[in-house]
Amino acid sequence: MINNNLVLAAAISALDIIIPVAAAIITGILCFIAGIAFRRNVAEKEIGSAEEEAKRIINESIKNAENKKRESLLEVKEEIHKARLEYEREEKSRRQDLQKQERRLAQKEENLDRKTDQLEKKEDILNTKIQKNDEIEKELEELKSKQIELLENISRLTTDEAKNYLLSQLETEVVHEQAGKLRELEAKFKDEAEDMARNIISLAIQKCAADHVTETAVSVVPIPSDDMKGRIIGREGRNIRTFETLTGVDLIIDDTPEAITLSAFDPVRREVARIALEKLIVDGRIHPARIEEMVGKATKEVEQTIKREGERAAFETNIHNLHPEVIKLLGRLHFRTSYGQNGLQHSIEVSHIAGLLAAEIGADITLAKRAGLLHDLGKAVDHEMEGSHVQIGIELAKKYKENQAVIHAIHAHHGDVEPQSIVACLVQAADAVSAARPGARRENIETYIKRLEKLEEIANTYPGVQNSYAVQAGREIRIMAKPDEISDDEMIVLARKLSKKIEDELEYPGQIKVHVIRETRAIEYAK
Repeated sequence: MINNNLVLAAAISALDIIIPVAAAIITGILCFIAGIAFRRNVAEKEIGSAEEEAKRIINESIKNAENKKRESLLEVKEEIHKARLEYEREEKSRRQDLQKQERRLAQKEENLDRKTDQLEKKEDILNTKIQKNDEIEKELEELKSKQIELLENISRLTTDEAKNYLLSQLETEVVHEQAGKLRELEAKFKDEAEDMARNIISLAIQKCAADHVTETAVSVVPIPSDDMKGRIIGREGRNIRTFETLTGVDLIIDDTPEAITLSAFDPVRREVARIALEKLIVDGRIHPARIEEMVGKATKEVEQTIKREGERAAFETNIHNLHPEVIKLLGRLHFRTSYGQNGLQHSIEVSHIAGLLAAEIGADITLAKRAGLLHDLGKAVDHEMEGSHVQIGIELAKKYKENQAVIHAIHAHHGDVEPQSIVACLVQAADAVSAARPGARRENIETYIKRLEKLEEIANTYPGVQNSYAVQAGREIRIMAKPDEISDDEMIVLARKLSKKIEDELEYPGQIKVHVIRETRAIEYAK
């Protein structure tokens, strides 16, 4: 009974708990269902209002689009209207321009028509005048032919004979006038230019003092006795072979008493050999090792001499800023001779004379002296390089950056090109003065005779020359003209032509006087 009560109490207490929980659950479910229904109503209301809003927006957009469309149409219509007005204005102005051009063209056409009419009238007038001129020309031709016939009858000469006669007379007069003109010009130039040139050159020469022939082309070494020749030759010729190999010089040991001759084309090598041989003779110990030592010492001495002589030349001529190699080349000219004249002394003399001439005429003295000093620079190495000393000198001057005026003077000093500057002319004149003055050079007898023969040969090529004689050591040529073939006037022309031909074909120092002699002799015997 008690257990049943306990069970019942427990059941009642359980029901007390379950009932509120179930009521809470049911209440929650009902609330949830009510919330869903409420949300559905709210959503339906929002959807409805959204659809209405959307319809309103669409309607407003349609209205705005129609308004925009109407506005755009109005703007387009205005633009079209403006464009049409602009086009009409342009078309109107173009039409006006075309009308103006048409009026101008019409006026020009009228002017052309008037000018054409005037030209036609002038052409008619000209044709009439041409016809009249033709008639006059015919009359003149007839008169001319009648006059020619009359003149032929009077003179008893045909037209061709008269022409030939007049041409011969004219030729004679021209030759006479040409000879007279040449006389006048020669007299004028002789009175003015020759005196002035002679005065300038004489002043320059008087102020310049230089040696005459200073060097010879052969080196001769004296020896104390002829026994020294055998020692120089050595056993089986070993000493002389060593000496010739080291120096490049030939030793000529012959019957000449107490002398040995050195032969070499290079003057510097010959000088080295001379000094070395003299040292060996003084020392007395002659063997290959000693020869090699003495040749080395002699080479150094010659190099020092070359440098010293080059510096001396620059100092004497007062020429500065010369390249060291140019100074050495000038020093090598100390051992070079031309027709017996020392090359370095000749260059110094030309430098002095060119400077003095420049001072007399107001030219650049320093430039003239520099060009004169360097004019024969190529002779220092012309036996080592191909080409003439002029071309070699030009290449050396260009190599060592010499003045262009100096290079041109080197090129022109022997007449290879025409001198284009005062300095080139002065160097050419100074070179000729230095070479041509008495005692400056010795000339080979064979070359001298050939030059005289060539001079007479040139004179004998001209017709009317009877004989020619080269006199005054080739400084003058006397030509005997045939009097029956050459007149007095033609004699002057012959002298002029002959002098030009000599200038073109011969090379000679100074000047050559051309003396043409025409002599007419009348011989009669009184019986």
